[in-house]
Amino acid sequence: MPSYNPPLRDMQFLMHEVFKVTETYQQIPKYAEVDADTINAVVEEAGKFAANVAFPLNISGDEEGCTLNKETHEVTTPKGFKQAYAQFIEGGWPALSCDPEYGGQGLPFVLNSALYEMLNSANQAWTMYPGLSHGAYEALHAYGTPEQKKTYLGKLTSGEWTGTMCLTEPHCGTDLGLLRTKAEPLADGSYKITGNKIFISAGEHDFTSNIVHLVLARLPDAPVGSKGISLFVVPKFKVKADGTLGERNPIFCGALEHKMGIHGNATAQINIDGAVGTLVGEPNKGLQAMFVMMNAARLGVGNQSLGLTEVAYQNALAYAKDRLQMRSLSGVKAKDKPADPIIVHPDVRRMLLTAKAYAEGGRALSTFCGLLLDKELHHPDEKVRKDSGELVALLTPIVKAFITDNGWTATTLSQQVFGGHGFIKEWGMEQFVRDARINMIYEGTNGIQALDLLGRKILGNQGATLKKFGKLIAQLVEEEGVNEKMSEFITPIAMLGEQMTKFTTEIGFKGMQNPDEVGAAAVDYLRVAGHLVFGYLFARMAQVALREIAAGNADPFYQGKLQTARFYFAKLFPETASLMRTARAGSQSLMDSDAALA
Repeated sequence: MPSYNPPLRDMQFLMHEVFKVTETYQQIPKYAEVDADTINAVVEEAGKFAANVAFPLNISGDEEGCTLNKETHEVTTPKGFKQAYAQFIEGGWPALSCDPEYGGQGLPFVLNSALYEMLNSANQAWTMYPGLSHGAYEALHAYGTPEQKKTYLGKLTSGEWTGTMCLTEPHCGTDLGLLRTKAEPLADGSYKITGNKIFISAGEHDFTSNIVHLVLARLPDAPVGSKGISLFVVPKFKVKADGTLGERNPIFCGALEHKMGIHGNATAQINIDGAVGTLVGEPNKGLQAMFVMMNAARLGVGNQSLGLTEVAYQNALAYAKDRLQMRSLSGVKAKDKPADPIIVHPDVRRMLLTAKAYAEGGRALSTFCGLLLDKELHHPDEKVRKDSGELVALLTPIVKAFITDNGWTATTLSQQVFGGHGFIKEWGMEQFVRDARINMIYEGTNGIQALDLLGRKILGNQGATLKKFGKLIAQLVEEEGVNEKMSEFITPIAMLGEQMTKFTTEIGFKGMQNPDEVGAAAVDYLRVAGHLVFGYLFARMAQVALREIAAGNADPFYQGKLQTARFYFAKLFPETASLMRTARAGSQSLMDSDAALA
């Protein structure tokens, strides 16, 4: 049976020592009273809930899955899931970073990010039920009418109701311009919605009395394509003027998908047969509002793979220390045992350190983005808000694609450490691998994220936002450039930063001649950008560790951090050289392939 220990020390290291979040919060009136003790207390309690309540339900939830009653259209979730959710609400966890105006606790996103990492380590399938609600909350908070906010936000904040996002249809996923779901205006200002949606995570369940569906649909006079899409809030049960539940809305679960992983989450086919909803935002501008939810979801998916990377690594490390197999190549290490533990072997260490580096790099990026979100939404300085928002937009596809690609690598390598036992269910490793696989697909496949990064976020503004990130690297280089002990961390990112300018310009120029060149380079480009970001963050972590060691701090945590950073720069970061080469190879070998793909 697997185990899980929340990585509290590393979270606190990032928040207090690397990013010094409370110094930023002193500048934000909303968070001025959030001190280190408050942060630590919240994170510790969140860890207890994740480890003691959510984690024990992970394997059983995977085995049992969800059950649909086709007559009533009701879904029963695995044993214990509903009770765990009731405890989650009782603890006030859904309200953590929500607006106090609607009953939220008004705490920073950094804390919400830490909470969800631990929940995802513990039980990704369960975590998706409350996780999606936060995206629905954000969309309605940003674009909802006063009446919609009054009706839904308090219930979503408390967790009394959950939310979904209904985008995908059987014939269209990413290309939302093709969607067919219709919305007809009614005399009272509401709309009658008709259509079919698929792959709706947490689309039906028994946790709550109501589910708030956010549905994309077309008005009768809508322009064709993505410019003719509107967003509607369509509750499972209609809500009366006094806030109590009325009659059942005809928005039903028609079937549940049978999936490779996340069995404990109800992935629903949703049939909408004249359900009544209200318009969110302006007509034909639904994507604007939905993107608020989608961006929140993309950051959330990165967090899912971060959580799986951490728990898979922890269990692989414990197994490698315990499992006896062969002798070390450099001589016997465990003289009192018939064989050495497998952790003595270089290749086992390669697998473990890869998973550890991807966990620590992902956690640093997730924390960094949480802090940027806090600044974007609440900092009093307009320029800080704008710059932070631009950086979050740049980093979102990297969080989603780079962390989930790394998560797949890390969970697979952690499974490999177990050898044949990793393929057997009782050890829990095969579930981490299966659950990790979806994260590279949903909320926009990683190929789509790469196109978004290169085509829209970078070439779309001539690299202006990338240059803003480059300035952060330049500041660190300037600060530590003469420090010999930092050179092994600084030199690689300084060199890659310089190469990125030329690399980006080259691809942009080729793309102007032939847009397929952007598509051919995008996935490799995103991975290079991901390593640039991870490299910067590992350099900052190494900076703190070196300073603590120099000051006489004997805590082995800092030595461990340095060793992980050295491994990352020696064995993982150099991938950028081959990626830039394959990106530069262009589109011809891909597109001139009709005979090969006949």
